[in-house]
Amino acid sequence: MAKTARKPAVGRLKSRPQFLFVREGERRKGPLFLLEVRDRQAPDEPPRVGFTVTKKHGNAVERNRMRRRLKEAVRLSAGFAMQPGHDYVVVARRDVLTAPFKALQAGLKDRIAPRQKQKQRQDPAAPGKE
Repeated sequence: MAKTARKPAVGRLKSRPQFLFVREGERRKGPLFLLEVRDRQAPDEPPRVGFTVTKKHGNAVERNRMRRRLKEAVRLSAGFAMQPGHDYVVVARRDVLTAPFKALQAGLKDRIAPRQKQKQRQDPAAPGKE
């Protein structure tokens, strides 16, 4: 019996140029992390995600723990919300280490969900500057 390899739903960003490409995209700030999003203009390809934890957030053990927590939260709950053809970079903040896992998952789901930008419309009946 041959086992079929399951293709991951979300790819990974691994090289510095990929991370720098995403940095030029949209930023979505949160209390636990910063999410950077950029459309690759490739709707047929799966989304890719990368994780960044800077050295100012602790020693290697703590940084790796933060990274593992973020990876697991994406795997369990946020991967399905990522749009095909988009790249995501999660930049951890120190609070990722101590935050409840449910809060981490909820924050990721909330930030990853695509946002509709609302245009500010002026009401013609409202007094304006003239």
